[in-house]
Amino acid sequence: MKAIWNNQVIAESNNTIVVENNHYFPKESVKPEFLQQSSTHTTCPWKGKASYFTLEVDGQQNKDAAWYYPEPEAAAANITNYIAFWKGVKITE
Repeated sequence: MKAIWNNQVIAESNNTIVVENNHYFPKESVKPEFLQQSSTHTTCPWKGKASYFTLEVDGQQNKDAAWYYPEPEAAAANITNYIAFWKGVKITE
C-alpha cells in the first residue's frame, strides 16, 4: 500500500493494519521528511489518545493529515508505532 499526497509518496508498506477502514502504516515505512509534529490531540474511547502530524510537501501543508497512538489502549496495542492518514491523502495499492 502507498499513501500519496501532493503527488508524493509519503509512506509505502506491504504490512499495513486496517482499523475502522483506515490503513495504518508501520512508522519506519513513513518518510519522516514530510512529517511535522502537531500540537493536536484527540481521544478515541477504545484506542486512546491520538497525536497528529502535519504533512509538508513542496511547500504545501496538510494540517493534521496523519495520526498515531503513542500509547494506545490494550485493545489497540497492535497499532503501536503505526501511522494513518486522511484529509485527501490517497491510499492505493
